[in-house]
Amino acid sequence: MKNEPFVIERTYNAPVAKVWKAITDKDEMKQWYFDIAEFKAEVGFEFNFTAGDGKKNYLHLCKIVEVIPGKKLSYSWRYDAQPGNSVVTFELFAEGNSNRLKLTHAGLETFPQNDPAFAPGSFAKGCEHIICISLQAFVEKEVVGNHH
Repeated sequence: MKNEPFVIERTYNAPVAKVWKAITDKDEMKQWYFDIAEFKAEVGFEFNFTAGDGKKNYLHLCKIVEVIPGKKLSYSWRYDAQPGNSVVTFELFAEGNSNRLKLTHAGLETFPQNDPAFAPGSFAKGCEHIICISLQAFVEKEVVGNHH
């Protein structure tokens, strides 16, 4: 069980194109994800951002490894000056007018196991908040809010 990737799925009441833009456009990403200075959905593109739990911030170093526009985005995810490397994958599945997003975070076991910041539970909590609350509210808000 220890080396199983973390997986979370969520269905949004929003079209694939809108969700794809939300996970690949840096101006949209900063509204629900992290404030990333530069981002391009291109294999080999490297980006970084600083984030943490409030007590300690980590420089996250990421590199895009796979892009299938509108369907799949994968990038490596590691921390500056820390051992370990993982891969985050977003997959989108159109279901009628909605869109199911599957997020997989593989390789968590390669991070220092004695640091609570890298515990699988903290990733799970962070991912759930990001995917189930922040992103959902972001991609669905205009669906609700354009009856002016």
